Formats: sequence, structure tokens, C-alpha cells
Amino acid sequence: MNKGRTILEKEQFRFTIDRLCHQLIESYGDFEDTCLIGVQHRGVLFANRIHERLETILKDSKIEYGKLDITFYRDDFRTRDKPLVANATELDFLVEGKRVILVDDVLYTGRTIVAALTALQHYGRPQKVELLSLVDRRFNRHLPIQADYTGLTVDALDEAYVKVEWEKIDGKDRILLFSNKVK
Repeated sequence: MNKGRTILEKEQFRFTIDRLCHQLIESYGDFEDTCLIGVQHRGVLFANRIHERLETILKDSKIEYGKLDITFYRDDFRTRDKPLVANATELDFLVEGKRVILVDDVLYTGRTIVAALTALQHYGRPQKVELLSLVDRRFNRHLPIQADYTGLTVDALDEAYVKVEWEKIDGKDRILLFSNKVK
């Protein structure tokens, strides 16, 4: 594997998460009738951080938070070489009539978000759904999906790969850009 170029490091990473949280607070206030839902599995790592930070900033607010697995909603799940392993969906509330903030780490082709929107319908009909993405690879979209809140926009060739690393798992918070796909 080639060595990736760091495009966002620890301090900037933290500032980006803080900025996104403040943008959400501007839009949603105390988060009444609003929930945060992380897309399994890498989107949940980002959603966890956003949720923790929001609850620190808004000490008196309880923000509903869930984790949504989309494994069998993907349009490519039957074309994989290996059997898929699903993650747990942890959604102990209905989204009926709520404002939903769907959270994923990297917005690339848009297929993951379409699968998440389909899976989300099993939990009710939301009033509104918005997308929060840490990284938006805007020139690589296959479907008409766009983020409402974006941490960083990366314009890269199709062969490039963006990897988000998390301190709890990878030892550091950073975003890397690889010139070819990582295997």
C-alpha cells in the first residue's frame, strides 16, 4: 500500500468537529424532536464524537442517538466475494415526525446514504432528514445526494481513496488521502 498524505490532523480535526456541532446547534437549538443517527460502521465513529461533543456543549439537553446498519440495503450486497457481516442496529426510538440528522464519515458515491434512507423508513416517517458528513468527495457522486453539513471537501480522482482514522481505534485523529485505492 502506498503511503497516504495527511490532509487533516488532530487539532484541525477537533476544530472541524466543534464547527459542525455549532452549525447543528444553530439549526436545531436544543434538539427537541431531533435525533442523530450514525450509519454503521465507520459513520458511527464520527456520530459518537458528534453526539459526545453536543452533549458536552448542551449540558441540559438529551439528544436521541441511534446506530443504523445498512448492510442488506446496499445495492451491491449480493455482488461481494465474501459473506457480509452485519453490524447491530441500535435504534430504540421511532423517527416518526422527527428531524433526523444522518451521520456518515465519508460521502463518496451516495450509495451508502440511499441505503441508509431506505433502512431508516423501517423506523417511521421522519419530518426531515439532513446529512452530516465529515468528508465530502463531491466529484465522485453516482447518485444525487449531497451533505447538508460538511467538515471537509476533497476533490480527488476516482482512483484516490480517503481514509478517516480515529484515535480510539487507529491511535490518532486524522484524514489521509491515498493516490490509489487501498486494499
